[in-house]
Amino acid sequence: MKKLSHVSAKNRPRMVDVGAKTATRREAVAESVVRLPAAVAKLLRGGEIHGPKGPVIQTAIVAGTMAVKNTVSLIPFCHPLPIEGCDFDIKLAGRKVVIRCRVSAVHKTGVEMEALVGASAAALTVYDMCKAVSPEIVIERTRLLRKTGGKRDYAAR
Repeated sequence: MKKLSHVSAKNRPRMVDVGAKTATRREAVAESVVRLPAAVAKLLRGGEIHGPKGPVIQTAIVAGTMAVKNTVSLIPFCHPLPIEGCDFDIKLAGRKVVIRCRVSAVHKTGVEMEALVGASAAALTVYDMCKAVSPEIVIERTRLLRKTGGKRDYAAR
């Protein structure tokens, strides 16, 4: 049975020591899906939602990027990372907003938490900017799609 990496032998929370690891290029992609009620979906125009607070998708990208860079402040045992790349692909699919966040860095530890936090913050921003129209927005899921560059790669099925 695998052990939790952030729990010590004395059953205490801890930050993993990555000092002996080799720095490699790490990349992760995470996805959040937001389901919009009909009232919000009607605001869709040419790939952007123009809500009462402004352009929703563009603001979500900025918020997600800020979240990626601040993951270390939000998740207690994350290491500070020199983020080298961060980009978003946000598609409107019917009444859903599909947010993908890709993060890359050369470091001793992965960037999957940064990608997950970025996608989550972008989804929360969509909610925040559209809630005046309807509070029935649902963030359906946030998940890791893939990661590369560490001890083992991962790709969601």
